[in-house]
Amino acid sequence: MTPIILVLHIAVSLLLIFLVLLHAGRGGGLSDMFGGGSLGGSMAGATAVERNLDRITVITAVAFAFTTVLLGLRVA
Repeated sequence: MTPIILVLHIAVSLLLIFLVLLHAGRGGGLSDMFGGGSLGGSMAGATAVERNLDRITVITAVAFAFTTVLLGLRVA
């Protein structure tokens, strides 16, 4: 059971890193490449993309915390 949780934890952590990098920082970030920036396109679409990206990131962070706790309980 522990190897399955470990593989899931690694996958979730890589996804979380990717999602955090997609967020727009002060200078724009990587989200500009995928239509998250304010250059071109409507502002409503950009905010909807950012809002959905926020939700997916929070869900992934909760999954990361859950697998971290599971791995901590399995080792102890």
